[in-house]
Amino acid sequence: MPNARPELVEKAVNTIRMLAADGVQQANSGHPGMPMGAADMAFVLWTRHLRFDPAEPRWLGRDRFLLSAGHGSMLLYSLLHLAGFDCTLEDLKKFRQLHSRTPGHPEYGYLPGVEITSGPLGQGFANGVGFALGHAMLSAKLGPGNPVADAFVYAIVSDGDLMEGVSAEAASFAGHHKLGRLVYLYDDNGITIDGKTSITFSGEDVTRRFEAYGWHVQSVDGRDRDGIDRAIQAAKAELGRPSLIRVHTTIGYGSPGKAGKSSVHGAPLGEAELEATKKALGWPLEPRFLVPDDVRAYWAEVRAEKAAQKQAWSAAEQAWRAANPEQAALLDAHVERWVPERILDRARAELPAPDATRKVSQAILQKIAPLVPCLVGGSADLAESNLTEIKGAGSVAPGSFAGRNVHFGIREHAMGAIANGLAYDGLFVPFVGTFLQFADYMRPPVRLAALSKLQAIYVWTHDSIFLGEDGPTHQPVEHLTALRAIPNLHVCRPADPEETAAAWAHALQRRGGPTALVLTRQKLAPVKRSVPLDPEAILRGGYLVDAPAGATFTLVATGSEVPLAQAALEALAKQGLVGRLASIPCLECFLAQPQAWRDEVVPPGQRVAVVEAARGTEWWQLAGRDGLVLGIERFGSSAPEKALAEDYGFTPAQVAERVTRWLAG
Repeated sequence: MPNARPELVEKAVNTIRMLAADGVQQANSGHPGMPMGAADMAFVLWTRHLRFDPAEPRWLGRDRFLLSAGHGSMLLYSLLHLAGFDCTLEDLKKFRQLHSRTPGHPEYGYLPGVEITSGPLGQGFANGVGFALGHAMLSAKLGPGNPVADAFVYAIVSDGDLMEGVSAEAASFAGHHKLGRLVYLYDDNGITIDGKTSITFSGEDVTRRFEAYGWHVQSVDGRDRDGIDRAIQAAKAELGRPSLIRVHTTIGYGSPGKAGKSSVHGAPLGEAELEATKKALGWPLEPRFLVPDDVRAYWAEVRAEKAAQKQAWSAAEQAWRAANPEQAALLDAHVERWVPERILDRARAELPAPDATRKVSQAILQKIAPLVPCLVGGSADLAESNLTEIKGAGSVAPGSFAGRNVHFGIREHAMGAIANGLAYDGLFVPFVGTFLQFADYMRPPVRLAALSKLQAIYVWTHDSIFLGEDGPTHQPVEHLTALRAIPNLHVCRPADPEETAAAWAHALQRRGGPTALVLTRQKLAPVKRSVPLDPEAILRGGYLVDAPAGATFTLVATGSEVPLAQAALEALAKQGLVGRLASIPCLECFLAQPQAWRDEVVPPGQRVAVVEAARGTEWWQLAGRDGLVLGIERFGSSAPEKALAEDYGFTPAQVAERVTRWLAG
């Protein structure tokens, strides 16, 4: 990196501090303390180590930088501005304002150079593990000397990140897999919102904890820039294990009245303290958002060196491509997340016989996985139950990353966040599996995937009380309703092989958000369609299965309740009560369709009943005040499937009887 006299380096670091403090003060909202304390480590990392190119922010050969401590977002925004990314002073001045590109916590897609949505603590920590895992897997597939082989994943993490349980899961996973290109700088400032970390975080030795996980751990003073540099160099040399650098900082460094205090964590300095801070650091009181000319010139030199690194990488990449054309094509397939055209037709080819939809999904996965090289995944120690293994594709293991099956262990929370890391980086389409009941353990990353519009696939099996004897602790009741409440999450609950194939095709084609496949443990009866099947109609989220002449009402169902509703309709028809049957495997997809399609499936003016073995609150928007929702309002029980169906009113005769009473009412 460019040589500079110590006074200029200090001025450059103080520029980061003051941009952050000015931004928070102008917004009258935010977290100035973390950026002020972490400015030295961030400066060293970005100027001396991090490979980046502001002209091509998602350049494949870049290092990845994640701010897991997302409350310190002005640190990242200030760095992006100084480093030449498309982040202007006006963007900094609009920090935390409506429709600005600099929201209170970093959000993926707002600004070039922001790699993840962070803020919920621990998520970025685990996302970084996903980035590093993806690089190791892709590099192993491509062979020596490939373009992604030498990238590092860096993050700044906080006390809060390490307190959250997801970091323990992710750290254990990373240590087990020996992800050596993962380097985390821990902003060890000893302060949280409520006071010193000693009030809650004194019972463990962080160094020994991470060493026990299999990490390389160092400690350094947060103002010792050369020491930080040496620590990062040592971490980069430890390619056989991930690294944590404990950087002992002073939160709010430079503030005479607030440095080292919790009062600087989550509130502006205040005008008087901001002025005192500038005087203490020898900083001009005006103008606000000052970047001195010599600091801009210094960063211009930094960018020139980064550009030279990019140029050297590009030359090496071209040489590698010329020597490895097949591997280069594989790399491009990953970069594009390539999915063949007509993937629905390919998924539907030679469909298996009706069965449990988890088994149908397994068969379809074996057909589509060879067609989509970027599709990888696994489950939380439930591959034999979720049926998520790509057969013959090998498993990821420490030092052996060429497989496509990932064993996440019993770590649902980290599994979801690691999948998000794979999705953020954009080189894989990840799928992960567990029982639907335990989607609760991974809900935070699921929500972030929806918020960040990530292409992630969730295979959630054992989807109702009909899984049987495991009982209410394992039987989801409220989960479908809760998951459908997450905006931009497509929850697909297929009823048969046709719908399961469509769900997989939809998940593979959908780039703008996550998709859940909610699958049964139990075998399902065939769905008998009197309306000619249009496979594309399934992709619209809802379609007609039966539409007999003279129908006076519509019965709506999903998943395992579609064949149940069909049997109930047959019983009703014998009484002269003729109804239509609509399957709506994805409610959000259906509600997004044009009104004409929705009216064709669920005609206005015709009474509607919905059958689903779940809470069912969301279905009232289709049923209306005169409709009927046959759901479950209590927890499940430990019993065989057939006994549960009888006890909870989900036999064909019981459904028919309840519909009869409703129609007569």
